[in-house]
Amino acid sequence: MRGTLRKISLPRRFVIDLMHASMGVPFVSLSRPLDIRQLLAARGSLSQPPGWAAIFVKAFALAACDEPILRTLYAPLPWPHLYELPRCAAMVAIARIEDGEECILMERVTGADEIALDAIDAQLRRAKEAPIDEIPGYRRIMRITRLPLPLRRLGYWLAGRRARWHATNFGNYGVTSAAAHGGGELHAIGPGPYVLSYGLAGPTTIEVVLRWDHRVTDAAPIARALTRLEQVLNGDIAAELRGIRQIEAKPVRAVVK
Repeated sequence: MRGTLRKISLPRRFVIDLMHASMGVPFVSLSRPLDIRQLLAARGSLSQPPGWAAIFVKAFALAACDEPILRTLYAPLPWPHLYELPRCAAMVAIARIEDGEECILMERVTGADEIALDAIDAQLRRAKEAPIDEIPGYRRIMRITRLPLPLRRLGYWLAGRRARWHATNFGNYGVTSAAAHGGGELHAIGPGPYVLSYGLAGPTTIEVVLRWDHRVTDAAPIARALTRLEQVLNGDIAAELRGIRQIEAKPVRAVVK
């Protein structure tokens, strides 16, 4: 059967490179429905609630404050070792349409536990809507993706094997979801060490999948981390949303001149 040759766009080439860099990570996954009744109540009271991606980016970073293993990655060079980061760096999958093609680019959020939730949400919304040239991280991705294949492969190989380079280029966790298009249990991969995905929120729960590099830790700490994530969602995150609600409800005094 004769088909049609199509050129691979730069955003698609980036995803191909990212998947190639992720092939050697021995991922294991754990899925669990999280009870988020308090979070849902707080979020439902807002006229313009932050998106779920922003919520999970901050919730994971807050959980990682108490669970250092979530800030730890495996690096084989210059010798095999574990490397604990002082703070979290998230890589968030942003779905966009470029030149009529659906694509994914990655937006970095560093130290989300110290950033206001509405500021994280604004950053992610801008990453989805602003032109590529206006997002520094996207410009960097496009510069690297324009390099010849051997240079890209070498760069990704080195970045995935030296701890500080890994932290700079890939962070310590990724956040992604297919919930905007109907949800489902998404088992995504990345350069590691953690990839968090979430489904559609139900009346009381939301399904979460956490994939992790098995060289870093085992299932028991991850199960505890998911429990801690649930506590953070219903505690710190819900409290911050209630604070936003109080600001929204605060009456505005008219200024009489």
